[in-house]
Amino acid sequence: MNALSVKNLSKTYANFKLDNISFEVKKNHIVGLIGRNGAGKSTTIKGIMNFISKTGEIKIFNKAFLDDEQQIKQEIGYVGGEFKFYQFKTLKKLAKIYSMFYTNWDNKKFSQYLKDFNLDENKKIRELSSGMQVKFAIALSLSHNAKLIIMDEPTSGLDPISRDEFCDIVLELAKQGVSILFSTHITSDLMKVADDIVYISNGKILANCTLDEILNKYFLVHFSSIKETKDIKIIGLKETKKGYEGLVLKNNLPTNIKYEKATLDNIMIHLEKEQNNEKLN
Repeated sequence: MNALSVKNLSKTYANFKLDNISFEVKKNHIVGLIGRNGAGKSTTIKGIMNFISKTGEIKIFNKAFLDDEQQIKQEIGYVGGEFKFYQFKTLKKLAKIYSMFYTNWDNKKFSQYLKDFNLDENKKIRELSSGMQVKFAIALSLSHNAKLIIMDEPTSGLDPISRDEFCDIVLELAKQGVSILFSTHITSDLMKVADDIVYISNGKILANCTLDEILNKYFLVHFSSIKETKDIKIIGLKETKKGYEGLVLKNNLPTNIKYEKATLDNIMIHLEKEQNNEKLN
């Protein structure tokens, strides 16, 4: 069963169009939604959560989202940004307000998460670091027994240690049977935790596959001169400090060339450059 099914999700703004986005989040899977700033990640998540008008079909655990939005949202935990409007509220007061919207709110579970995350319920939001605010948002989202967690850039602005702690939390949630979708431009986090990748570029899906599939599809190659690139089908060739580099598909790798495994960062950089080159041509 899929925890989330997105079919032909579209949204048009004056200068941007989210164009027929379709993908799935399988049960117990961690899915990373990646793309450069402005690619459509946040618009996709807002569309899924019905925060904006859009076209397309959203299903949560095989139930049409719009058929019973309030009931379905009982099964979703959402983490989206900072608590900008509640800086002077204590965690305890915010949790009390939050709990009123969920029939399955479990205060005992919430207290346990506060303990696990080393959070003091009497502290105000403004007294928390960015990392602690993310942990608090996760604690809220999990305390009504959500089966699907959707997060929009949860690690943005976090230091490496806090991001590593976040990855540990996500992995533990998946082990407990929670399905997770989160957008990020920090691809190193996804290298640690993701099962699947949905890559959006200019409002369209450029890749939708497992993490292993995309990492095994491309290899990074380096050249000391432009002459060495002759007769090699290179994706997103760019100049570097020591020469040139680009991606080569696994099936197109020449035998007389040195190559290395590409990271998600490498793949995004060179695929985006290839997209820009195609526009110019």
